[in-house]
Amino acid sequence: MLRKKIGEVEENGNGGRGYTEDGTVDLRGNPILRSKRGGWKACSFVVVYEVFERMAYYGISSNLIIYLTTKLRQGTVKSSNNVTNWVGTIWMTPILGAYFADAVLGRYWTFLVSAAIYLTGMSLLTLAVSLPGLKPPSCDSGTNCKKASTLQLAVFFGALYTLAVGTGGTKPNISTIGADQFDDFEPKEKAQKLSFFNWWMFSIFFGTLFANTVLVYIQDNVGWTLGYGLPTLGLLISILIFLAGTPYYRHKVPTGSPFTKMGRVILAALKKWNTPIPTDPKELYELDLTEYAKKGKYRIDSTPTLRFLNKACVRTEGAPSWMLCTVTEVEETKQILRMLPILIATFVPSTMIAQISTLFVKQGTTLERKIGSFEIPPASLAGFVTISMLVSVVLYDRFFVRIMAKWTKNPRGVTLLQRMGTGMVIHIIIMVVASLTDRYRLSVAKDHGVVENGKQVPLSIFVILPQFVLMGVADAFLEVAKIEFFYDQAPESMKSLGTSCSMTSLGVGSFLSSFLLSTVSHLTERNGHRGWILNNLNASHLDYYYAFFALLNLLNFVFFLIMTKFYVYKAEVSDSMIILEEELKSTTGHVVAKQEAASRFNLA
Repeated sequence: MLRKKIGEVEENGNGGRGYTEDGTVDLRGNPILRSKRGGWKACSFVVVYEVFERMAYYGISSNLIIYLTTKLRQGTVKSSNNVTNWVGTIWMTPILGAYFADAVLGRYWTFLVSAAIYLTGMSLLTLAVSLPGLKPPSCDSGTNCKKASTLQLAVFFGALYTLAVGTGGTKPNISTIGADQFDDFEPKEKAQKLSFFNWWMFSIFFGTLFANTVLVYIQDNVGWTLGYGLPTLGLLISILIFLAGTPYYRHKVPTGSPFTKMGRVILAALKKWNTPIPTDPKELYELDLTEYAKKGKYRIDSTPTLRFLNKACVRTEGAPSWMLCTVTEVEETKQILRMLPILIATFVPSTMIAQISTLFVKQGTTLERKIGSFEIPPASLAGFVTISMLVSVVLYDRFFVRIMAKWTKNPRGVTLLQRMGTGMVIHIIIMVVASLTDRYRLSVAKDHGVVENGKQVPLSIFVILPQFVLMGVADAFLEVAKIEFFYDQAPESMKSLGTSCSMTSLGVGSFLSSFLLSTVSHLTERNGHRGWILNNLNASHLDYYYAFFALLNLLNFVFFLIMTKFYVYKAEVSDSMIILEEELKSTTGHVVAKQEAASRFNLA
């Protein structure tokens, strides 16, 4: 009998060999054994998928402005805005993907449907740059070239935006699917989740680096058909790899629309605006503990922040049932609302990121790019952003965290918001450097008489390399911390929404870039002035535009500092290594005690 009891503990307890305790199930909704699904075996398929998918996406986005200007013959402002508007859509659609995943289809099926749409868009885009009838005829003279027809533009941009709809369902769900493979209730798996995010970033690095170097070179020197065909093939391979891992995945059941939950809380609080809030939080409405004992359920205690929303869980006579929310529902809403000011503060830095694939690349086309017989594609400099970020992340984890942890006593070295703030300071430096660099470029152009004719400036393209390298360093601080912050601080039932917030930041930043570029271009051309941004960059003033960005970043950083003063963390680094070590020790002690009990009864 005792042997049977011990066996049940081994199978169902925290020993790592029983059923998962975080509510994950198989595709049929059945509970699953931890040993059969999930973990690194399942995550390996997700990580490999991301390598190929990043190659596909950046294979299109990195060099898109060159195709628009050289093949579709669009001007600098129009092509830049078309790129940033498309990228903005790419990063905004994940909100819809997160909704369908959390409320309707679940992450797995939302991902698969979206991946099919993504592949359709990529295939159509490859046809648009390949078939003679779907692209303008070639023009070697550079003058009086025929522009793209309405049909050709419709097919090309239709393919781009079909692709954007597809990524809306893949981006917020694939990383969350990966994180779902680790059970937070099992200390060893909880520790492994940290490693998953490291490997996740590495997969993005390698896919992006390949796209920014090899694919960009193929597009500029071999042809756009092969240059777009390879990313399309890569996406197909990545989807097949993901499907191959299906028998090993753990899945979380949709918990309902987060927007409906939050809307109900806010509306209920407004309806009861004159209802007094009890001084004792225990008088607020909450479900019984047994309800939260169910797998995948999390109970949150009441907090004093955003106290007005607590009215939603005050009992009132005669009120309809929908107006009475639980404390947990109110606190989940608070957690999302608390993140909004921080989200807003990330919009301006995201606008700076949009310059990498637009004005930074166009800048490179004006400079000397040959090394012997080899000509450097301007968009390939974005590869240095990736390399710089990769090196910076390694140095950050190996040295910066350890040094700062001794001083701050924080296992992360610094808080997530402090890390984000450091990245924002670097963005200010980037724009100052970019402004000074372009001022030097313009002076060289003037000295060599290439201002009016727009010919190549006799200056190496590597003169603009520092702004690419610094952008990678900034990303290692701001972008990595941003992803982690919105995932970590989002409620457990709204992780897809939290992940989509970090992507929404990039989307809004891209749209903001389009707005600023159009507005500044228009305002600076008034009253007969030449304007800051022209098709001929040698006659433009990108140095003024970048200086304006530096000032904008400075003002945004002040706003960020003010917002961080009022921010209250959901929890103090819930997955810190100190907590993990304590849980591992307690688990080890439990196993040792069990073995001693078994040996006492001669059952070992």
